Amino acid sequence: MRFADLVRVIETTAPLSIAAAWDHSGIQVATRRGEISRLAVCLDPLPCHLASALEQGAEMILSHHPLALEPRLPDRADAYHAALSLLFRADAALYAAHTSLDANPAGPVGWLGRELGLLPLEGASGHVLQVLEPTGSMTHEGREIACGFGVVGALPTALTPEALAHALAPWTGGVAVRLAGRLPERIRRVAVCPGAGVSLAAEAAAYGADVLITGDLKHHQALEAPLPILDVGHFSLEEEMMRRFAADLGRAIGKTPGGVSVCFVPGRDPLRPLFSVAG
Repeated sequence: MRFADLVRVIETTAPLSIAAAWDHSGIQVATRRGEISRLAVCLDPLPCHLASALEQGAEMILSHHPLALEPRLPDRADAYHAALSLLFRADAALYAAHTSLDANPAGPVGWLGRELGLLPLEGASGHVLQVLEPTGSMTHEGREIACGFGVVGALPTALTPEALAHALAPWTGGVAVRLAGRLPERIRRVAVCPGAGVSLAAEAAAYGADVLITGDLKHHQALEAPLPILDVGHFSLEEEMMRRFAADLGRAIGKTPGGVSVCFVPGRDPLRPLFSVAG
């Protein structure tokens, strides 16, 4: 597939028009290749992940997090320098779908809401969940939908805190989930923002959410939270998001004439327990 056509496929799900103004989604490192036959997908463009992708024959790598949010010179021998060296030697492209992917509620970022069976709130238009922080709009399945960060919806059946924890367990990668505040006895409305979405707590509370599920909760944010917050870490939800994006792309372009083979390069949570305690 032509490189430009592959970029267009990615941007069908992650259009740059809905990305945050401060972000640097899009092509990170260009290539002289006109055709791409193998694409690797990962969460972080770390040298170890890029090396693994290249060892599997990738000619283009799609990451979620950008290589850098601001342009900089490779003026020291660090991970940024190593990543550029790997990509340049292989003449491999790097593309980041960061907030352009985060802001599409109908895309892979909404996977947890779909797993929980969240439904649009009463009075909401369409079948897409309510966005907490709008950034624009896009066409999805022939309809114009609101885009932005974080979503809120209603559970099909109210859950106890224990039932919600059980529902989340397969997706948290063994991470110790932290709770700020106290969950109600019955949870009916849930807000979700993979990555770091604590800044959306006020918006989630305004929509009547009983809990916000996100990551990167800090001490003072926990003290001042206007609703209960479940911190499942930055890694687990976004790793699964990119795994699903890789699968979606594989189905979309893997079987077309001149299609692209898609592989997923798994990452590892940089935060993990110092040791395990036998239960």
